[in-house]
Amino acid sequence: MSPASLVLEEQAMEDRQPQGRSAFLAIVGRPNVGKSSLLNKLIGQKIAIVSRKPQTTRTRIMGVLTQGQDQLVFLDTPGLMKPKNSLGEYMVKSVASAVSGVDACLLVTEAGAKVSPADRDLVRRFGELKLPAVLAINKIDLLKDKTPLMEQIREFAALYPFQGVVPLSARTGEGMEDLLGELKALCQPGGFLFPEDTLTDQPERVIVGETVREKVLRLLEQEVPHGVAAVTESMKERGRGLEIHVTLYCERPNHKGILIGKGGATLKKIGTQAREDLERFFGCPVDLQLWVKVKEDWRQRPETLQSLGFNERDLEL
Repeated sequence: MSPASLVLEEQAMEDRQPQGRSAFLAIVGRPNVGKSSLLNKLIGQKIAIVSRKPQTTRTRIMGVLTQGQDQLVFLDTPGLMKPKNSLGEYMVKSVASAVSGVDACLLVTEAGAKVSPADRDLVRRFGELKLPAVLAINKIDLLKDKTPLMEQIREFAALYPFQGVVPLSARTGEGMEDLLGELKALCQPGGFLFPEDTLTDQPERVIVGETVREKVLRLLEQEVPHGVAAVTESMKERGRGLEIHVTLYCERPNHKGILIGKGGATLKKIGTQAREDLERFFGCPVDLQLWVKVKEDWRQRPETLQSLGFNERDLEL
């Protein structure tokens, strides 16, 4: 074969190679450290619900960011804490499953916080799997005195050889470019894992239900919000918009009364706020209808969790 033919053959082989680099990353950490806020900030669109209450995220939510030749695929996981019921056990298993199936991990902690037992458990898991990891120290905008930050970095660095440590604020965006640089350095050749325009793997029905549940978390207090599941029953096109029916399942008859509120005021407020978010997401008018039903102790029953859409495979891990 002539030199010219060899060059042409090499070029043809290069053309057949998948273009771009990618990394599959799990976002892990304790509850309420801002993992979902960080994912939304990275993706540039709200795909994970956010509230100040811990354990807002119940399932693994995937987000995809494609910039130039780099594609970062994120799994946002529930906050790691000691489970109190079948739902809690499902969430812990979801985290363990996510960590065991990725290329690297992004450990998120809160600025000024001490290393927790949950942090140590996660770092131990990194070591067992020989996973590269980046540490993101979130909420630095809330830390008036930055002195504890250096001690916090030293404490984490003594536990694990992190690829990078980035103090940041998911709320203000400070430090986000530095974090992206560290994460892109983890990308490997082999092409993109998803089409370039992919943002999430969450079906529209799940996004609708989670949007409604977010409003419950924000408007109600204490135990009731975590005893609520939101299930999208139907989505239909109506003219230029959508008609959507969502059922809110709660565990007690008195919880149903709290969700509905006096004269239906609370449920109306939940529906109004959720509808506004959904209209921004879908870009069209939304007629959102909410219903409330009692399904006693649903968080304690694996079979009920499965009927409400929680992944059976994860429950059996």
